[in-house]
Formats: sequence, structure tokens, C-alpha cells
Amino acid sequence: MTGVPLIEPQSPSAQTTKQERREEDSTPATTTALVPVRETPPLVVADKAILRKSKRRIAFRILLFLALAGAAAGGGFYWWRSHLSPVPAGIVWSNGRTDAEEIDIDTKFPGRVLKLLVEEGDMVKAGQVIAIMDTRDLDAQLKRDEALVRQNEHAILEAQANVAQLQTQLILAQQELNRTSTLLQRGYATRELYDQRRQTLDGTSQTLNAAKAHVEEAIHSYNAAEHNAEFDKVNIADNTLVAPRAGRLQYRIAEPGEVLPAGGKVFTMLDISDVYMDIYLPTLEAGRVKIGNDARILLDAYPDHPIRSSVTFLATQAQFTPKAVETKSERDKLMFRVKVRIDPDLLLKYAESLRTGLPGNTYVRVDPKVEWPAWLLGRPGP
Repeated sequence: MTGVPLIEPQSPSAQTTKQERREEDSTPATTTALVPVRETPPLVVADKAILRKSKRRIAFRILLFLALAGAAAGGGFYWWRSHLSPVPAGIVWSNGRTDAEEIDIDTKFPGRVLKLLVEEGDMVKAGQVIAIMDTRDLDAQLKRDEALVRQNEHAILEAQANVAQLQTQLILAQQELNRTSTLLQRGYATRELYDQRRQTLDGTSQTLNAAKAHVEEAIHSYNAAEHNAEFDKVNIADNTLVAPRAGRLQYRIAEPGEVLPAGGKVFTMLDISDVYMDIYLPTLEAGRVKIGNDARILLDAYPDHPIRSSVTFLATQAQFTPKAVETKSERDKLMFRVKVRIDPDLLLKYAESLRTGLPGNTYVRVDPKVEWPAWLLGRPGP
């Protein structure tokens, strides 16, 4: 038939040859290499993107784990530090800063600063002269009053001599009156002469009384002049400024040559005999504290040296907690101020080492039956 392609029949040998070729094509080619190589199929682009995302996730998880581990380690260290020295139930505590009573050394009278004998930071003793004011006007006034004292001394001597003279005159007038009285009785004297002798006696007596009063007046004038001189000496002494107590000079406010008014500040000093720490306690703890309770102050600068102290003041009303005080709970907004004073014997012993403004903790034993922990029984002292 026409239009139908004719297929030429193939021989069996040709078919066998084609089949062998197909088997050779399907069999992978083998190559000879020095080192055996593992054959892997090539990665497609999508598989590579998935692998990169997986690596980023693993890195993020590792960093997150390290951060959490670091935070846990820090929290554990803080907990360990805070619980390193546990406080028994009968002891309450809070933080604060050491402080001391400030004393202003002022001028009593207006005047000029003549000399300053100490500097800021110096330790001074009670009664030590630290500044001298110009007292030339008071010195002149003292000389005048001392001259008045001497003048009144002479006035007293003069008045006393006048009294002695009048006393002798009074004796003479009395004797003359007695003789005239005898003569009058015998008729050898007149009544007029007797009356004259009587008037002379009375006048001398009154003059003597006036002289004695003059002596008293001279004595009072002398005493007044003497008091004025003493007053001048006191004023001059008050212009010599001395330290009222033992302590450390904190500030020097005036300079030599400055003219200060009455009450002008020259120095500010800290009283080392009254060093304390104010702490703030919540209601439940403050209610257990009593005046005289034994306490220990542990400064951050000297953590191994607890300082003996005692409670000397309790606030009667609660107040807002200062920002510098760390509270145990955010609910403790209103606290009671408690003043804990360091043992005065320790203050005198370690006067040179005293500092104010040092932070630390104060522990108050509210239950006398509770023993102090070993870490609060170390050698007291700064």
C-alpha cells in the first residue's frame, strides 16, 4: 500500500548490539583515582538557603543560652553574697551613713579677723585657740575702765579719811556739850552757849552720816568700774575664738582681714564625741527597737571591724524614706528614723581615724537573748 512507511526489518545481531549499547549507557563510568572519593549528589539552591537559616537559628539559641546562663550566674552570686552572713531573727538592720554633730564657731561681736591659727581638716582639742579677732578698741576701753577703778579706789580712801575726821569732830562736840551742860547746872555758862554746843554736835553727826554715805557711794562706783573692766576682759576673751570641744575642722569660712558682723562664721567643726548613723526602719521593726538597745555599725570601708554603738533616739512619727536609704521592700515608703550613736570611748580611742559620710549597715539587737553572730563580734574599731 502506498503512504505507509516501510520499516526495514533488523537482524537479530543488530538488535543485540543496540541492547548492549543501552546497557553500557546505563552503567556508570568507572574512573581510577589514587584516593577513594565519595560521590555526593550536588545540592540545589533551595537546600543551601535552608541550611544557612538553620545555622543562624542555632547561633541565636547559643547566644540566648549564654546570656541566660550569665544572668543566672550573676543572680546566684548576688544571692550568695546577700546570704553570706545571715542575720538572726532578733536583730534588725538597715543602711545609712556616718555623721557627726556640726558646731559653728562664730564671732560674738562685729570685728576684723586678725589671725587664723589652724587649717581645714586639722584635729583640735577642747579649749584650743584657733582664731584671734582684732581687739584694739576693746583694749582701749579696758584701759579706761581700769583707770576708773583706780580713781574710785582713791575716792574711797578720801571718803574714809573724811569719815575719820568727822568722827573726831563728833567726839569733840560731844565733850564740849557735856562740859557746857555741867557749867550750865552750876551757873557758870549760859543757855545760849549750851544750845550752840548742841547744834554743833547735831551738825557734826549729820555730816558724819553724809560722809559715810559718800564712802558707800565711792565703793559702789569702784565696784561698777571693776565690773566694767571685767566685762571688757570677757569681751576681749570672747574675741579669741577657741574650740568648744575636741573635733576636726571641716570648713574654714573666713579669711584674715575680713570684717565680720556679730555671729559671723569663721569655722565649722565636727564633734568627734558624737558620731552616729541614722537608719530608717519599717513599722514592724521600729516598734521592737528601744532606747539603749545594743547595736553594731559595719562600714563598707571596714567590713571586718564592727563598731560598738547603741540606740539614742527613736522618731515618734514616720516620715518619707530618704533616697540614699535602700529599703527591703518597695512598700516601705514611710519609715521611722532611728539614731545609733557610736560608743564615746571608741571615739576617743580612734579619733584620728574617724570619718563622716562613710556608708555602711547598722545592726540593732532588739532581743537581748539573741547572741551576736561571729562576723559582728570582730575587733571593734575603724
